[in-house]
Amino acid sequence: MTRTDSDSWDLASGVGITATMVAAARALASAEPEPLIHDPFAAPLVRAVGVEHFVGLVDGTAAVPEQAADAVAMLTAVLAVRTRFFDDFFADAAAAGVRQAVILASGLDSRAYRLDWPAGTTVYEIDQQAVLDGKNAALAALGAAPTAERRAVTVDLREDWPAALRAAGFDTAAPTAWIAEGLLIYLPPQAQDRLFDNITALSAPGSRLATEFHRGDVVAALNERSQQLADSWKGAGVGLDFAALTYRGERNDAAQYLAERGWSVTGRARTEVFAGYGRAFPTGQEAAGLSDSTAIVAIRD
Repeated sequence: MTRTDSDSWDLASGVGITATMVAAARALASAEPEPLIHDPFAAPLVRAVGVEHFVGLVDGTAAVPEQAADAVAMLTAVLAVRTRFFDDFFADAAAAGVRQAVILASGLDSRAYRLDWPAGTTVYEIDQQAVLDGKNAALAALGAAPTAERRAVTVDLREDWPAALRAAGFDTAAPTAWIAEGLLIYLPPQAQDRLFDNITALSAPGSRLATEFHRGDVVAALNERSQQLADSWKGAGVGLDFAALTYRGERNDAAQYLAERGWSVTGRARTEVFAGYGRAFPTGQEAAGLSDSTAIVAIRD
């Protein structure tokens, strides 16, 4: 189904199912012998969503087609490093005294429950109503308790989300740590600019932002590899069309755009981020083209 300006989803449909796929990858990464991340909520949340194939992946009961094995391994490796990068971003922000965090398009993100937040921290999660309702119910059934004050803000990012965030108690005078993880390719180019404009307007000096930027050629490679993986799952009843879920087209370079709006920006290639964690970037066809993505950290001057 092609994206529209008014499409909606939950955690088992549309663009929302990618959040469940990512949580399944985090669960697989957490179960590795020497894990880079530890997300004890990933597997239970995947089970709660109930997409049979992803449940089977995290439980070890789903057969992975031979043609998909390398792609699953690549996805798990990339998302382990990506998750750790954003985990460390929040830890660094907390060490710098930031006590307000915002997770944009939070999906099945469990950082409000699994990270060691300093006392007095408030974590805002923004996503669609159906997504947050589903996650809230699953976490409540698990008896999970957040490690910071968690405030779920049920609003579509295409709507006036800054107003909804302020209504939930967001303090525009306090420094904020923002993450836009795995989000930009699901936004039209103009919406990416609006997102950064809104973040800038809401950010007091000392605020921080972490995201990742994929150029157009990288988006094409990402879609191609992801679609190969999705095609192997069709027989298991998982319907994913990445080309229909993501937005192509020329977009402003995120690092440059933020720098022009008063942020001090540092960018690192994905391969450098892997090396920083002592991991080699995957080789082979499944990873072709993906190494050029840039991990960005920006600090508001």
